[in-house]
Amino acid sequence: MMQKKIWTGAAVLFVLLMICPPVFACTTFIVTKGASADGSAYVGHTNDGFGAGVVGPSVRSEMSQLIYVPPADYPPGAMRAVRFDPNSGSDEPADAKTNADAEIAYIPQVNHTYGYLTGAYGIINEHQLMFGECTDYTKVQPSFDARKRIFYSSELSNIALERTKTSREAVELIGNLIDQYGFYGTGETLPVSDPNESWVIEMAGGTPDGSGGLWVAQRVPDGEVFVAGNMFRIREIDPNNPNILYSKNLFAAAQANGWWDPSQGKLDWLKTVSGGEYSHPYYSLARVWSLYHRIAPSKNFSPFVNDTYSRDYPFSVRPDQKLGTADTFALFRDHYEGTVYDLTTGPAAGPFGNPYRWRGEADKHDLLTPGEIKPGAWPRAVSEMFCGYSYILQGRNWLPDPVGGIAWFGFAQPSETVYIPFYAGVTSVPAQFSNTNRSEFNHNSAFWAFNFVTNWATLNYNLISKDIRAQQQQIEQKELGSQPAVESKALAILTTDGDAAARKYLTDYSTTNSIGTVNAWWQFSDSLVVKHSNQMVNDVATGTSRNPGYPDWWLNENRYQYGPRVYDYKGLQQVQNLRYTNQTVYTTPGNELNYIKETQQAPDTGGDLLVPSFDNFLKWLGE
Repeated sequence: MMQKKIWTGAAVLFVLLMICPPVFACTTFIVTKGASADGSAYVGHTNDGFGAGVVGPSVRSEMSQLIYVPPADYPPGAMRAVRFDPNSGSDEPADAKTNADAEIAYIPQVNHTYGYLTGAYGIINEHQLMFGECTDYTKVQPSFDARKRIFYSSELSNIALERTKTSREAVELIGNLIDQYGFYGTGETLPVSDPNESWVIEMAGGTPDGSGGLWVAQRVPDGEVFVAGNMFRIREIDPNNPNILYSKNLFAAAQANGWWDPSQGKLDWLKTVSGGEYSHPYYSLARVWSLYHRIAPSKNFSPFVNDTYSRDYPFSVRPDQKLGTADTFALFRDHYEGTVYDLTTGPAAGPFGNPYRWRGEADKHDLLTPGEIKPGAWPRAVSEMFCGYSYILQGRNWLPDPVGGIAWFGFAQPSETVYIPFYAGVTSVPAQFSNTNRSEFNHNSAFWAFNFVTNWATLNYNLISKDIRAQQQQIEQKELGSQPAVESKALAILTTDGDAAARKYLTDYSTTNSIGTVNAWWQFSDSLVVKHSNQMVNDVATGTSRNPGYPDWWLNENRYQYGPRVYDYKGLQQVQNLRYTNQTVYTTPGNELNYIKETQQAPDTGGDLLVPSFDNFLKWLGE
């Protein structure tokens, strides 16, 4: 017992000494083939980063790039380099501080690796194996150690894409690598799916001797949808459940750490290794609730829970209606509209419904100390201003791999981006997608095309977002409508001319289409600057402008005193409880102020007027 107490105290100290705040905070999901309208399997991921992408002497743009890694063959005895992830929450090794691409460790290479797309984490390979990701809060977050801990989830997902074809193979490989070579940094959730089967693997540090790592994996039942947002989602680990896998040292390490006792019942993975949510209450759980609420409203999940370890939201749910590709896009375009967490309403959204917030100290993606009450933070939405990129991966088992797999990729904020298709069979991606730098505005970067448009929209979100939605839907519907013809031609080429020719065709299509979309979005952004500038709405075709002004509700809520509308301006400012009527009226000259008092002064209720966000809250309680 004494040894357990000593290790537990040391573990707490270890966390305090070794942890660095992680950069990423992501939302991810799986739609199994039985939950989709046409039998596709989907994996979604938002890669949200809080910085500009610069670390040390080298520019790190992992948060905002799409890279193609070709297949390769290796001779016997070759070694595979392992690179450090600066966004892991770990202290950087000396080599990584001076070289962004430092090779910090090596493992034996396999004879052949598969081609795949990657960004900050592995995305999809040529065999339709698909990955998502989110960062999780764990009790122990150890730093890199070349002797004990050389892997973080980013390299693990890349290696799995290089070496495996199915989700179960990927999970087993990742687990074996953690067991053998160790795990450093934050906790991690990796949803992984092939066109037939979907799994979730979660991993953490925390072994008593500091080597290896802890991991668990759970299969997502076919016909259901899984969602995670910066919090472990796997709970009880039942050794007799064939749909659950775990590290062989899990139970022994949990006992040695004093985190779990067999007399307590089954080991709860979340409670055992994690402190729950980051930052503040509902930082993670509100996102899980929002997506489940949208896809399965009949379940009537409450937006409120008792604590961070709530069991109110199951591991996965069956949707009320099966989801299509456009439906999966919509899952990421979420600011909690119409719910108690709605970011488009209330004083903070301003007069024009801006869902994006200037983040303060209380909004940091940091650890939440038990019992800590922060000054207050904004709800953490699915579509956030600090998103580097997001994607929805689609796998289809009835098509050959090069044609069946698609990465629908979008830079910047999901709500305003366009999801652009890159087929699993591509052999390259355009430079605009791979050579990105968030620290320098550049018209040759696809990221900035989309990021600029969202930032411009914050001038008057209600108005400008309507233009964005129209353009976004026009492009995406055209892409979705082009799929049958593109894929039919790819299949014909595959049959007549072979795999290489089909891949070339898919690469040419994906390249031409993506470059055309980015160029069109830059032109669209230019038109927005002209149309929505100088706080007017300008119509170039007619040469006219209009002044939309501020909405009545906002003027009323803010006790708008009508400005200098009477000469007795001092007297006007002293009138209390004025109602905004948005009317022009007439009275006897010299009687203007008295008329206002008689007709537009509301009774003093002794309290402030309700703001729209609180109205939503009351409506919710009444439902």
